[in-house]
Amino acid sequence: MPEQNPGTATADTTASGTASPDTAAAGTAARPAAPPEAPSGERLRLGSGPGRLLVLLYGVFTVGAASRSIAQMLMKFDEAPLAYVLSAAAACVYAVILFSLVRGGEGARRLGQVCCGLELTGVLAVGTWTLVDPSAFPDATVWSDYGMGYLFLPLVLPVAALFWLRGARRT
Repeated sequence: MPEQNPGTATADTTASGTASPDTAAAGTAARPAAPPEAPSGERLRLGSGPGRLLVLLYGVFTVGAASRSIAQMLMKFDEAPLAYVLSAAAACVYAVILFSLVRGGEGARRLGQVCCGLELTGVLAVGTWTLVDPSAFPDATVWSDYGMGYLFLPLVLPVAALFWLRGARRT
């Protein structure tokens, strides 16, 4: 095998017979290939970057709200049926938002925005309801007192997710 001079490049070819991106024809300087353009149908990656934190939080809230509401409905449904059904509804909304963030794409982004709007409406409505008529909720829901039992994350999370999903829109 002949020894190469470090100042020259050789022509490496790929299976298609074209020069590889990091080398050029013999005697010319090697230059890196331009990054490939993303196809126009590429899916929006909603769960990447800061969206990863939203995926983590919505995952935790989905599992937490679902397991809590299932256990409460199985063991003591007659004590506070409204609260337990609302917690189950919250878990469903969280699951759809989580799915939207993981799935990505324009349709998932729009679905996520709708569900975040529903979540925010639910937190505000149930939070206000629990303050106005505490006797209606003998047991707390995820959204009771604007999510005070969860460090107000149920109130902050949909707002943060709406900003994230709005910023992820294609221009």
